[in-house]
Amino acid sequence: MRSYRRLDRVRRDESNDTLLFTCSQEPGNSPVLWIGHEGMYINISATYGPLEIALRPRLRDLKTGLAQLRPTERLSVMRMVGTGQANIELGLSQEGELLFRPTLVSDATGHLAINLVLTPEARQQLFTWLGIAQDA
Repeated sequence: MRSYRRLDRVRRDESNDTLLFTCSQEPGNSPVLWIGHEGMYINISATYGPLEIALRPRLRDLKTGLAQLRPTERLSVMRMVGTGQANIELGLSQEGELLFRPTLVSDATGHLAINLVLTPEARQQLFTWLGIAQDA
């Protein structure tokens, strides 16, 4: 059974054009998601304690994947952005929560992932920052 950590705080650094997502409930030992623009790519760093998964998918692919998400009754993976070895699994709940699961896959024997959920407010800030139109 997967355990998800909810990220509900967002801080934008205008000078570096980055977003930092954190959790208000576990300030000392919580996951952190950092996202930044780099030309036609997007830098993503998901950390939980000393563990980090760093990905660099194409910005266009991430924006398309997020824009095409449709809500489902429960959080489940609906889109994958990246490659077969390094990707972000995305899903959207009917409540507006965004499943954001950075994953590294070795082969059929295993994978490493950080299970994150952005609250509706955090998801909205991400969509606005990326310039993704949202349905009303």
